[in-house]
Amino acid sequence: MELKGLAKFVVLLAVLQASLAIAANPGDSPVAKPQANPVSPSSIAEPQGAAAPVSGINSTNGFRDYQMPHITVANPPPAPLVWTWQEQVTWAANLVLVVLCYWGIFQARSLLKKIERQTGYAEAAIEAASSSAHAALLNAQAVINAERPWILITVEPSRSMENSFTVMATNRGRTPARIIETLERYKIAIDEKRLPATPEFRNEKRNAPFSPIILLPGEFAAIKPFCREDVKALCDSEERFKRIETWEEKVYLYGKVVYRDLISADDGPPHETNWCCWYIHGRQNSGLVIAGPADYNSHT
Repeated sequence: MELKGLAKFVVLLAVLQASLAIAANPGDSPVAKPQANPVSPSSIAEPQGAAAPVSGINSTNGFRDYQMPHITVANPPPAPLVWTWQEQVTWAANLVLVVLCYWGIFQARSLLKKIERQTGYAEAAIEAASSSAHAALLNAQAVINAERPWILITVEPSRSMENSFTVMATNRGRTPARIIETLERYKIAIDEKRLPATPEFRNEKRNAPFSPIILLPGEFAAIKPFCREDVKALCDSEERFKRIETWEEKVYLYGKVVYRDLISADDGPPHETNWCCWYIHGRQNSGLVIAGPADYNSHT
């Protein structure tokens, strides 16, 4: 279609230039005859050097003899235009330039269309690569989560002391874990609904720095021991201890374990395991079970 349009344009341009050339060459077209201008008395002039007309009777024929008048045209016809070879060369050069300009515009348009198509292909390839990279990242993250350590909290009764319990941290993952911090707090409330919405931990300085604990898959470590005699130390009065004995109030132990996995970088965020337990005080026997709201038993 573009080549047909170019051919039509060239033919029309050639016909236009030829018609202009024919109109400019008077030899190839009929020339209109100039109209005779009316002769005014002033246009009749006498020839220079001639004697004034002599009126009289001719001796031969007996008529008066008059001199013939000289008539001149006031506006002579214009000189014919000639299409020189310089003008022909200029016309041919202009025609060639017009054809070349049209061909250049056609090539530029075709090139822009190709660039647009290539840009579309590049955008599609980039989008596909981004999707593949995102899928690969999700796959890698899934592998890391599957292979990372998971610290779970359980409560184990003491075998050597009656009514004594120990909060244990066990690595249930597939890779080693390094425990870098542990925090424990207690709260006396009527029930778990009276606990704060989120666990509260006061910034208290340790007497000695915490020593990191490395747990291999399946290994465990003691986090917090608790026994029946520790309840009196938590109560600020004998009346509160009696309310605990009658279950009017309950003792809640809660805390968290902060750890890292050994397969990820140290500058990443650590993992946390929150835990909460309810101490059940009986007349003779006691118990410690996992309890509390969901925010008190969360994992990251």
